[in-house]
Amino acid sequence: MLYRILVCDDDPAIARAIGIYLRAAGYEAVEAHDGLEALDICAKQTIHLVIMDVMMPGMDGMRATEVLRETQNIPVIMLSAKSEDVDKIDGLTVGADDYVTKPFNPAELMARVRSQLRRYTALGGMAAQEESRVYRTGGLVVDDAAKSVTVDGEPVSLTPREYGILAFLTKHAGQVFSISQIYEAVWNETAYSPENTVAVHIRRIREKIEINPKEPKYLKVVWGIGYKMEKLHPKLLG
Repeated sequence: MLYRILVCDDDPAIARAIGIYLRAAGYEAVEAHDGLEALDICAKQTIHLVIMDVMMPGMDGMRATEVLRETQNIPVIMLSAKSEDVDKIDGLTVGADDYVTKPFNPAELMARVRSQLRRYTALGGMAAQEESRVYRTGGLVVDDAAKSVTVDGEPVSLTPREYGILAFLTKHAGQVFSISQIYEAVWNETAYSPENTVAVHIRRIREKIEINPKEPKYLKVVWGIGYKMEKLHPKLLG
C-alpha cells in the first residue's frame, strides 16, 4: 500500500527536501509548517507517520505531538537542531517514537521511517487508527468517517462549518483552544478578527447538542482563553 507521511517543518525548503526523499522511496508526502496545521491534516486525512520539527512558531512540535497522542497512535519521528539528551528525553516523553538531530543523513532518516512503519504495521496500529475515527465524550459521538454526529443516540444535523468545529474540539476533548486556533483549524486560513464568526457557530452548535445551551454540558467557554469540549466518560446506550 502507499503510505502517506506528514512532514511538519516551519522551513519550507527542509519540508520540501524531505518530501522529495520520501517520494523517491515510494511514499506519499504531505507538508505542514506549524503544529496546528499538522493536527488539522491528521484530523482530516489518513496519515501513517509524522516527521515533526520541534522548534516552530505558534504550536511547536512538542505540544503538537502531545495533542496528537490524545487521539492517535501513529508513529512520530521528531527532528531537532538540538542534540542534548534532555531534549531527546522530552520528545520521547510527550509521545515521539524516534528522534533525529539536524543536520541529518537522508538515508538514515528513510531507514528510520521504514523501521517505524514496520513496527506500526506489525503491532496492528493501522487497524486501531481506522477505528479511532469515532470520537466519544459522554453521550456525544462523532463518526469522522461517516461525518455524522449523534447525542444520546439521536442524530444531529450540522452545517459543514459547525461539524468542522465540533469534530475538531471533540477529537481533542479536554484541550482548550483559542478562537484563532479554532478558526485556522476549521477554515484553514489565517484568522483576522474571527471572534464573532466562531461565536455564532458555537452558539448554533450548542443549540443542537446541549439540553440547556445556557448551561452547556459539552462545549464550554474558558473565559479569556477560548473553548473546549468537556472530556466525559462515554455513555453506554441500550
